Amino acid sequence: MTNLNTQVTWVDAREKLPPAGAPVAAAITGRFPADTAESGNASGEAFWLVRPMYFTTRHWSEDGTEHRDCFVDSDGIVRLPYGLADDDTVTHWAELPTLPGRTTHLVLGEDVQSALQSAWRARPGT
Repeated sequence: MTNLNTQVTWVDAREKLPPAGAPVAAAITGRFPADTAESGNASGEAFWLVRPMYFTTRHWSEDGTEHRDCFVDSDGIVRLPYGLADDDTVTHWAELPTLPGRTTHLVLGEDVQSALQSAWRARPGT
């Protein structure tokens, strides 16, 4: 059986940044906007949450703004490491876990189906 458990090691974003292009789990802190439909019941509240992001040494926003050493989410929202900005900053980051039962983040081509079948046969903690 394959072990499907994983362990996460968080890195303080004030001390070390991930390699350029690395997909990471990012712990973000900030404050929900006050009185907006998106924030719902958390209007104006402080938060600390985890989001999938990637790290880059240089990113251009749609409005042409250049950002350096930043984390970017799937919506193109840019967040800087804690201490370098006042709003929505990344306090910690962690490498994303590998695929279930694998030591890699990617399987391609003909190997995909056998990798999936192996993971589906596995039971967590075994």
